[in-house]
Amino acid sequence: MSNIRIDGINIHYEKYGDSGRDVILLHGWGQNTKMMEYIGLFLAKHFTVYNIDFPGFGESDEPEVPFSCLDYMENLRSFIKELSIDEEPIFIAHSFGCRIAVHYAYKYGAYKMVLTGAAGLRDQRGLKYYFKTYAYKLGKKIMSIGPLKKYLTALQNASGSEDYRNASGVMRATFVKVVNDDVKDLLGDIGAETLLVFGSNDEATPVEKGKIMEKLMPNAALVIFEDDDHYAYFHQADRFNRVLDAFLRNDYDI
Repeated sequence: MSNIRIDGINIHYEKYGDSGRDVILLHGWGQNTKMMEYIGLFLAKHFTVYNIDFPGFGESDEPEVPFSCLDYMENLRSFIKELSIDEEPIFIAHSFGCRIAVHYAYKYGAYKMVLTGAAGLRDQRGLKYYFKTYAYKLGKKIMSIGPLKKYLTALQNASGSEDYRNASGVMRATFVKVVNDDVKDLLGDIGAETLLVFGSNDEATPVEKGKIMEKLMPNAALVIFEDDDHYAYFHQADRFNRVLDAFLRNDYDI
């Protein structure tokens, strides 16, 4: 268990192993290092593994201002440089963490990636969505005035997703930036060999998104865990590690 100051933010991370290529584990929104600990312990025999709490999660400090995915990516870049980690590491990421891995791979490169329940492709938005958004923004503006201000929090809580409602302060504004990030246009320029793992019943990031990513990425393959959801990698931890073993075997430090 370690902590390091990166760009003025206290970052908590765990390190497993001390040989072979560098692997970085990137958790999903609202999660922390515990969700990916078993992966790090499994890979420690053959790799040097870094398991990070993103700013605002786990034991890491919140950023002072709302972060975008690009801010998270640059903070990760600073972390990599500070600890002399491979500039093109292996990323194993879940959900929100996949957005950061994709941005990093696009700008700085990655050796390989395993993206599970990958977020980053926004839904097609129809008239109903834009009407709802406009109504919310209008209501927010009206309720920010005078005696109606006390009802603003209730409006925000009623209108947002569960992740939005569970966030507060700077992390709520961060969530808005993050969910509006779309990586679709980056995927075609990412050459890293990539394994996509999706649960067939994933409602947060449906398997159709995985199929789109597989089609757009030059060196991607999709594995589907049947009858499982957004946390398929965690529910079927042993199976996920076997998939990792097959994907990374040629890179093992033996």
